[in-house]
Amino acid sequence: ECSMIDVMLMFHLLKAVPDEMTLILIGDVDQLPAVGAGNVLSDILNSGVIPYTRLTKIFRQAAGSRIITNAHRINKGQPIELRGRDSDFLFAERNDPEAVAELVIKLCKRNIPKLYHVNPLTDIQVLTPMQRGLVGAVNLNQKLQERLNPSRSFLRRGGVEYRLHDKVMQIRNDYDKDVFNGDIGFITRVDAQERELAVSFDGQEVTYDQTELDELVLAYACTIHKSQGSEYPVVVMPFMMSHFIMLQRNLLYTGVTRAKKLLVLIGEKRAVAYAIKNHVAVDRNTRLAERLKKEIKK
Repeated sequence: ECSMIDVMLMFHLLKAVPDEMTLILIGDVDQLPAVGAGNVLSDILNSGVIPYTRLTKIFRQAAGSRIITNAHRINKGQPIELRGRDSDFLFAERNDPEAVAELVIKLCKRNIPKLYHVNPLTDIQVLTPMQRGLVGAVNLNQKLQERLNPSRSFLRRGGVEYRLHDKVMQIRNDYDKDVFNGDIGFITRVDAQERELAVSFDGQEVTYDQTELDELVLAYACTIHKSQGSEYPVVVMPFMMSHFIMLQRNLLYTGVTRAKKLLVLIGEKRAVAYAIKNHVAVDRNTRLAERLKKEIKK
């Protein structure tokens, strides 16, 4: 997903590629830009000097998915279809943050697992625009942990309980442990005597002592930014005007396109409408597009 590649990473990639090799980049330029410097994929396309193909056609098998059709409507700046049942895209209107938070928990704990026969821990991911606030990742994680994982076997670090069976995310690259920023796993062992626990990342068990728990956060809920490059069977996404500073078209589009089978959007219609209209790209002043034009013309 090369929309996530920043200038320095692309520099090191290109240095490592021999001149006789063909490099094919695949990405979605409409997603959020890289966390690091630059907007590499967008600049490459805007330079007009690198050949590319853009896929825009919705084929018949995808046309029945409102996740896909609404994602295309978001990109075009068009209102999305929020009504209807028996669909893979559902919207629940709530205007109060407390009501939104409570509905998120109810859906994850009972309604979605019962109706769609999914595991709330492994199949459902809550995505939110921000870390803070009543419907931010921090508060939702605490509430979801209370309702989904009552285990009393835990270690505590920085006011957070890391319980047996918790869903957690690694937030730093750790080359010694071979785990990286954004990896999601589950706590499989808690040893209160040794003050350590083990997390399984795709079958690879990694041990943390209590002083290393700052590398982990609860991951029942995470920000849309953190979800980029991942996908989940079911996504539950609160979207409120209280997230005003983050409400942009590419944020909404990125969140919607993380869902494979079901997306449940909860919140205010005006927040969704505002995000679709707000297509102001943040300037990344690398002049990469201009430099590509100049160098390739030479």
